[in-house]
Amino acid sequence: MITIVGGGFAGVEAAWACAQRGVRVRLYEMRPVKTTPAHKTDLLSELVCSNSFKSQEADTPAGQLKAEMKALGSLVIPTGEANSVPGGSALAVDRDLYGRAVTKAIEEHQLIEVVREEFTPEMAERCLSPSPPAPFGVGRSLRGSTRPIPEGRGVSLIIATGPLTSEPLAEWLAEKAGRGSLYFYDAVSPTVEASTVNFDTVFAQSRYEKGEGDDYLNCPFDKESYLKFVEALVKADRVPLHEFEKAKYFAGCTPIEEIASKGVDSLRYGNFKPVGLTDPKTGRWPYAVVQLRPENREKTLYSLVACQNRLKWGVQKEVLQMVPGLEKAEFVRLGVIHRNTYIEAPKILTPWLEFREVPGLFVAGQLTGVEGYVESAAMGIYVGITAARGEQGKDPVPPPRACAYGSLVMHLQDDTPREFAPMNINWGLFPDPLDAPRKKDDRRLKKLEAAREAFAGWKAVL
Repeated sequence: MITIVGGGFAGVEAAWACAQRGVRVRLYEMRPVKTTPAHKTDLLSELVCSNSFKSQEADTPAGQLKAEMKALGSLVIPTGEANSVPGGSALAVDRDLYGRAVTKAIEEHQLIEVVREEFTPEMAERCLSPSPPAPFGVGRSLRGSTRPIPEGRGVSLIIATGPLTSEPLAEWLAEKAGRGSLYFYDAVSPTVEASTVNFDTVFAQSRYEKGEGDDYLNCPFDKESYLKFVEALVKADRVPLHEFEKAKYFAGCTPIEEIASKGVDSLRYGNFKPVGLTDPKTGRWPYAVVQLRPENREKTLYSLVACQNRLKWGVQKEVLQMVPGLEKAEFVRLGVIHRNTYIEAPKILTPWLEFREVPGLFVAGQLTGVEGYVESAAMGIYVGITAARGEQGKDPVPPPRACAYGSLVMHLQDDTPREFAPMNINWGLFPDPLDAPRKKDDRRLKKLEAAREAFAGWKAVL
C-alpha cells in the first residue's frame, strides 16, 4: 500500500501510475473538509489559475514533455485533450468537465481509495514508522548487483500537497528537510536562454575579478539607457497579490520596481551597482549594471541577479528587454513574488525524488521545485512509477539526461551555486548535443531528436 497526500495534478498522476501497475493506493485529499484560499471545488486536479496546459506542438519543450507523459500512461493529459476548449496552439481545457472526469477516473479505480480528510504529521509518522523501507541501493545495487532483490520496500509515503500545503504538514516537512531548505515564499528573478543574449554588448567578469573570470555576465547601462529603464519600470503595471499572499518582503526580496520608486538612483546604488566591474569597451565602470548568473552547469541559462519583481508578464518582458544586451533575449522564466512551498531539491532529494535522509518519503509536483500544471503532473507520474517499482522489489530507473524528464530532474539535482527556484520545462534545460548547430532552430531540432531517442530507451526498461 502506498499513501499519497494531495489530490492535485501530481497526486492524481502518482496514484494513477501506481494503480495502473497493480499497486494499491490510499489518496488523501483534505477538501472539502478543509479548503484553501485558492480552491473553489472539491474536485481532484482542480485548476486554480489558468486553464492552459501550454503548447501542444510536438516541436516545443512542453509538447515533448506531454508526449513522454502520455507514453508513460498519464491520466491528466489525455483527460485534458478529451475536455479541451479552443486555445490556439495551447491545450486549454474546460475546468469543470476536466475536473469531474479526473475525479471520476480516480474514485472508480479499484486499487485507489480516496480519503477526504486532512493528513497530519502524526499520520505521516505512523505511515513511515511501522516498517521503514530500506533506501534504494542499500543491500541492492542500481548497477545490477547479483545480490537478491527483496519482495518490497515496505510503506512509501508521497507528499504532493503543492504550494498551499497545510501549515502543520509544511512544518513537518520543514523539520525533515531542514529549516533552511523549505521555502514558503517565492521571490524569483527572471531567467534567459544564454544563446539569445547579445554577447557584443555584455561582458564576462566577476566583481573585482574575484572567482572565475566568467562567473557572471554583465549588462552595462549608460546614463541615458538607465534613466529610460527606470522610468519604464516604475510606470509598468504590477500583479496584485492575493489575500493569502499579503506578505512582507523578506530581506533581499524587495521587487526592483519598489526599489526604483524610492528614487532614480536607488537601483544603481543597490541591486545594479557597477562597482568593481570594468567594461572592456570603455575601460571604465558602467553607469549601472545588471548581472547575469549561470543557472545550470552547462551555462545554457542565466538568471538576472536580484531582479525579482511583480510586473505583469507582458510588460515585464518589454521592460527587461530594455536592459543592454537583452534586446532579443528569450525569457524562459519571468520574475515572480508569490506564496509558494517547495524543497531545495538538490540538497534534499535523490534523483528519484525520495528524501535522502528519510527512506520511503517522496515528494511530487511543485514541492520538488518544478513549476506549472504539466510539470507537476509529470513529476507525479515519475514518483508514482518509482514508488510502485519499490513495492514490487525493483530499483528506480532515473531518466536519461537528454529527454524532457531527464532535463527536469537535472534541474532538481543541479547543485550549481544559485538561489534554487522552481522552473518550467524550457529549451535551456535540454542539453546541447555534441557538435550542436549554430542556428537556433537547427540546434533545437537536434535537442528534440536526442530527447526522443533517449526517452524511447528509458521507457523500454521501465
